[in-house]
Amino acid sequence: MRFTFRQIESFPGVTQADWQSWAWQFRNGLSTHEQFGRYFRLTESESEAFKRNPGFQIRSTPYYAMLASRDDVKDPVRRMIVPTALELRRDGQQVSDPLGERKHSPTERIVHRYPDRVLFLVTDQCSLYCRYCLRKHFTGQDQAFVGSKDYEKALAYIRAAPGVREVILSGGDPLTLGDGRIERVLSDLRAIEHVEIIRVGSRMPVVCPMRITDDLVAIFKKHKPVYFMTHFNHPAELSADAALALEKLVDKGVPVYNQMVLLNGINNHAAIVQALSRRLLYLRVKPYYMFQCDPSEGSEHFRTPVEESLQIQRELWGRLSGLAMPNLSLDIPGGGGKVGMVPDFETSNTVEARSYEGWDGVKGVYSAPEGASALPADLDTYLEEWNQIVQQPYGRG
Repeated sequence: MRFTFRQIESFPGVTQADWQSWAWQFRNGLSTHEQFGRYFRLTESESEAFKRNPGFQIRSTPYYAMLASRDDVKDPVRRMIVPTALELRRDGQQVSDPLGERKHSPTERIVHRYPDRVLFLVTDQCSLYCRYCLRKHFTGQDQAFVGSKDYEKALAYIRAAPGVREVILSGGDPLTLGDGRIERVLSDLRAIEHVEIIRVGSRMPVVCPMRITDDLVAIFKKHKPVYFMTHFNHPAELSADAALALEKLVDKGVPVYNQMVLLNGINNHAAIVQALSRRLLYLRVKPYYMFQCDPSEGSEHFRTPVEESLQIQRELWGRLSGLAMPNLSLDIPGGGGKVGMVPDFETSNTVEARSYEGWDGVKGVYSAPEGASALPADLDTYLEEWNQIVQQPYGRG
């Protein structure tokens, strides 16, 4: 990405090498009213949010701020990073821990909600604080890396839980950590025999794509399989630099999945979701989830009705390749886990047959098969044998 007048004007003396350095982007993040005011023409509502403090850190990389409009308050990128007075409201459904992570935290920095996987919060820092963040109760407390005592307790918990096959690194954003610390975490997890899959959840390809370096990708490849979960919400975020970062990952064999959040006035339209999903798929990134916005504090104005989200999905059904279709999901408030939602195409059902009307109006009947089930008579024994096989960890050869 080359210089623009806005970059030079807002960051005097910056060189091309500086701009392409993730460390420079991190050090020179916008965080104060004055800094945002130099870059954006702030409205009264935006200035009020800075003055009254919305209770959640404000920060953006220079790169990501550059993607936003200086003047248009409806710009989708701007709305995700610049606070407004709407964050100060406390009406509607707003809770500090919408996913109930605290009650599923057996030790510091571990969230264990599902039997076979845990969330490992390795840092509470982000290079950008999304205004709709679901983890405001934890993120942004300025602990760059989990303390040594909590780190060892977290590893001990994972070692003592043989049913855990997958560890998801999150935070905060794990890629705010340096390569050395990321290497250490991945190495320590790979030393645990029953951990088969490691996921890394990061918004860095979106907000600071220069963080995806050759050295970092080599670390991921060394400790494979590492799955990379990123978080693009709008096609405007898919710059040339972001595309290069994504291709650098997949070219080296790191599978990349995208998790978007439906946000009111930003991306809650089928055409926007379709444009984002098709572009991601072209870049070999699987559109994975399309989440309902969680009811965290200060995010009421970002949430969309479930009925509207289902309508978006229905409009895409049949018109968008299954490879490009994200799964519409909702996290049950209070810690109930994810609920998948799909359009209902069934028009009637009986024991003998079920009737359907497809996305394009074509109707059909699916009849029940003739004859008995082909499952083994001693089903319990059959399933127990397969369960024992499944419980065996994969080899590392």
